[in-house]
Amino acid sequence: MNEITVQEVVAKIANNEVLNMIDVREAEEVREGHINGIVNIPLGLLEFRMNELDKNKEYIIVCRSGGRSGQATAFLQEWGFAVTNMTGGMMAWEEERNKKIN
Repeated sequence: MNEITVQEVVAKIANNEVLNMIDVREAEEVREGHINGIVNIPLGLLEFRMNELDKNKEYIIVCRSGGRSGQATAFLQEWGFAVTNMTGGMMAWEEERNKKIN
């Protein structure tokens, strides 16, 4: 499974790279905090909404800690999508943001 760290994602954003990111958490979780521009497709709906995705694009998959996004990454890879799991998820994202603030 392809993986990317939060630090690598932050660097890509800082370099103005266009990232296609999917958050597989539930909507309530996303409302509590998310990465700007991310698309929310809850893990339980991914099978039914994967027709919204483009197999010619690369996607970074995100969740709270990396578990659900790992499942989503494996599932989408089986269907031929170019996907990468963001390790540590939003917990690691928040840690990284807090480092920059403090």
